Amino acid sequence: MKPEVSVVIPVYNEEAGLANLFARLYPAMDALGLPYEVIFVNDGSRDNSVAILAEQYRKRPDVTRVVLFNGNYGQHMAILAGFEQTRGQIVITLDADLQNPPEEIHKLIAKMREGYDYVGSIRRKRQDSAWRTVASKAMNRVRERITNIHITDQGNMLRAYGRNVIDLVNQCGEVNTFVPALAYKFSRKPTEIVVEHEERAAGESKYSLYSLIRLNFDLMTGFSLVPLQMFSLLGMTLSLLSALLVMILVVRRFLLGAEAEGVFTLFAIAFFFMGVILFGIGLVGEYVGRIYQQVRARPRYVVATILQGVPAELADTDGFEKRQVVR
Repeated sequence: MKPEVSVVIPVYNEEAGLANLFARLYPAMDALGLPYEVIFVNDGSRDNSVAILAEQYRKRPDVTRVVLFNGNYGQHMAILAGFEQTRGQIVITLDADLQNPPEEIHKLIAKMREGYDYVGSIRRKRQDSAWRTVASKAMNRVRERITNIHITDQGNMLRAYGRNVIDLVNQCGEVNTFVPALAYKFSRKPTEIVVEHEERAAGESKYSLYSLIRLNFDLMTGFSLVPLQMFSLLGMTLSLLSALLVMILVVRRFLLGAEAEGVFTLFAIAFFFMGVILFGIGLVGEYVGRIYQQVRARPRYVVATILQGVPAELADTDGFEKRQVVR
C-alpha cells in the first residue's frame, strides 16, 4: 500500500541513541493508523550506525528504508536525499537524537489536514544551553529581517511538508541550502505549531559553534542579496563621511596650521576603513564561492546503497537493492 506519511531521518554517528529512537518512533507511527514509511539516511557515519540501521530494516522491511551515503555530505543533503525517496503525501523530518519526540508527529499531521502545506514547529521549552538558546534567537531575528523567511525556531527539524512542496524542492539543484527555508519559499500556506522538546537521549551534538555560525551565514547569503546591498550602502556612507573628514582637516590646516597630534586618529580611521574593506571582500567572496561550487556541477551527494524491498531480479542475496545514485 502506498504510504500516506513519510518520515525522513538523517543519521550521523548516532549508534548510542538509535535503539531508543526505534522503540519510540515505530509505536508512535503505528498508533496513527495510517500507511507510512520511515526513511533513514546515513550521512557517512563512522560508528556502528549502519549495522544498527540494517538490522532495523530486517525487522521492519515493510515500512523501513535505509539510504547509505558513501561519505559525509551534511544534514541538509541527507534530508534532500530522503525527500527524493519519499512517496507519502505528507513528509515529516525528524532528528535522530530524540530531542524532537516522535510522539509529536501526530500534531503536525493534524495541522497539515487543515489545509496547510508546510508546518514548522517551535520548541515549547528548549533543553539547550543558555548561550545556545540566546544566540539562536538573536540569529533568528537577524535572518528573518534579511531573508523575509518567517521561521521562528530554525534549529528545530521536526517539520511537515506537503507533496507539492517536496516535488518543488526535488527539482532544485542547489549545492548549499537550508531545507526548511527552501520549502518555506515554495509553500502556499505555511504555519507553525508548538511542540515539546527533550534533552538529547544519547551522544553529543554534531553542531559546534562554528557550524551554527556557518549554517546561518549560508542561510542568509543563500536566500538574500541584502548583505551585499547593505555593504554597498555602508561603502557609500563611509565614502561621504571620509570626504567630510578630509574637508574638515583641510579647514583646520588653514585655520590652525600643521598639527601632529591627530596622526594617531588618522591611523585609527585608516585601520577602520581597511577592516571594512576586508569584510566586504570576504562577503563578496562568499557569494563568488557559492557560484563557484554551483557551476562546477559536482554531485551534491552519492548514494552508495539503498536498503529496501525490491523485485527479485534487482536484489542481492540479502534482499537489498545495491546501486549507486549520484545527485
